[in-house]
Amino acid sequence: MTAFISAVPTTPHDGRLTGIAGHRKDMAVSGDLTDFSEFVEDSLPGLLRYGHALTGNPHDAADLVQSVLEKIGSRWSSVLRKAGDPLAYIRRSMTNAHISRWRRLRRESLVAEVPDSGSIVHADPFEHEPLWSALRELPPRQRAVIVLRYYENLSEAEIAASLGISQGTVKSQASKALNSLRSKLRHAEGSEGRDVL
Repeated sequence: MTAFISAVPTTPHDGRLTGIAGHRKDMAVSGDLTDFSEFVEDSLPGLLRYGHALTGNPHDAADLVQSVLEKIGSRWSSVLRKAGDPLAYIRRSMTNAHISRWRRLRRESLVAEVPDSGSIVHADPFEHEPLWSALRELPPRQRAVIVLRYYENLSEAEIAASLGISQGTVKSQASKALNSLRSKLRHAEGSEGRDVL
């Protein structure tokens, strides 16, 4: 976490953002990079939790958060001017980026060689948790609505603003997601009961 925060440029001599749409000079003069750095430091734990709930694992969550913050950091002053709530704007960006990635990756990828299975992979402690497994199987938009509603405790209006959808869509997506979760959890409980007998 601190490695990411320290990677956010705060001096005008840092070349990471030089030449991106001409915003570098404005950002260095106005101190927006300092504001962005403070915003990231304050918001990062919550964004990582939201990303983890969206993606299903902490590694993809960190990649998602970093990629979105890199894009937003380069145009932070315009985000502050245009977006009423930058945190909601970032959540919406994360959701859209995750949905786009999910659509790209759900297609089969053929490789010349099978990847090495001997690499060290740290297991997710919630991998076999029935609710977590059921949540991971939801479509991305339904998962985003459920996470924002029950994990981040946002209202329907806040979720709608955060995801850029109507409140009616929030209600319908939440209803579909809850019905799907109930069904999957009932099925999981039933299969566990049969295994025991």
